[in-house]
Amino acid sequence: MNRLLDIQKILLPDLVEVMGLRYRILRFVRLMQPIGRRSLAISLEMSERVLRSEVMFLKDQGLVNVASSGMTLTEEGHNLLVQLEEVMKETFDLSMMEQKIKSHFGLEEVVIVPGDSDEFPWVKKEMGRSAVTLMKKKLSSKANVIAVTGGTSISAVAEMMVPNTELEEALFVPARGGLGEQVENQANTICAEMARKASGKYRLLHVPDQLSKESYSSLVEEPSVREILRLIRSATMVVHGIGEAKTMATRRQSSEDIIDKLKEKKAVAEAFGYYFDQSGDIIHKVLTIGLQLEDLATIPYVVAVAGGSSKGHAIQAYMKQGPSKVLVTDEGAAKAILQELDV
Repeated sequence: MNRLLDIQKILLPDLVEVMGLRYRILRFVRLMQPIGRRSLAISLEMSERVLRSEVMFLKDQGLVNVASSGMTLTEEGHNLLVQLEEVMKETFDLSMMEQKIKSHFGLEEVVIVPGDSDEFPWVKKEMGRSAVTLMKKKLSSKANVIAVTGGTSISAVAEMMVPNTELEEALFVPARGGLGEQVENQANTICAEMARKASGKYRLLHVPDQLSKESYSSLVEEPSVREILRLIRSATMVVHGIGEAKTMATRRQSSEDIIDKLKEKKAVAEAFGYYFDQSGDIIHKVLTIGLQLEDLATIPYVVAVAGGSSKGHAIQAYMKQGPSKVLVTDEGAAKAILQELDV
């Protein structure tokens, strides 16, 4: 297969380009169906004239339905797309990139979806879909506790969640308190949304993410808080994002002293309230109620979901010493990571 693809790239470069274009169209239709042609053209940054021609081809091949409500994939189109995914990974060297990142950081699994979510926001939904597939694959027992953080990447995972027998008896819990950010990106909201779409159950943690020492000591002794913390620490899986240090400090409305410290220590990444420098060393920790890094050592599956070329430095910094063993990312971030690592 690899040799055939290499020959095609050399002798038929246009064929590979066209195949990639049609693959992108089918992927987006699957994500957003039913979708109109104009919306699809804007999302893919493609002229309507070019898209019209491609859609007619896909329709003639029986891969998409075109109706007044918008385009949808046919069953044949869905089946072809599933088969195409592995082929396209080989075509665009994503499998090789997955193996390089997996080997360098000693990870159990790496999943890279095509595209850059910084350029095309819908790629984040593809990461979410891949994360959901991976979650279902990893959860064998029905008595699962799944802890989730906040952020736009994990919100995309919740958006792509669908009912599944493996998740019906799962209990979803937030991995931390609220950041005071947009409600749709908070861990509590994402936790409830995942549970609703998976037909599972959930418990919420109604405390702020960042606390003074006095407030922290008082709240962790509250029976209701202690109970939810016990559940969170008993999680069989954690699904979390990785943030850029500066962005996360701003979202937390950190003091000028903290922001100056992060600049001085050259912080680049944040996860679970910990800030990391380029070497993966912890340079600052926020006092938070929720999962701590040491708690993750006993959790079977810790899945990081983060993408976009701008986050490459943050992902590779966290992965150097972070406890996550599974990474779901996109092509943009993967290329940035490998460029920084020079591998």
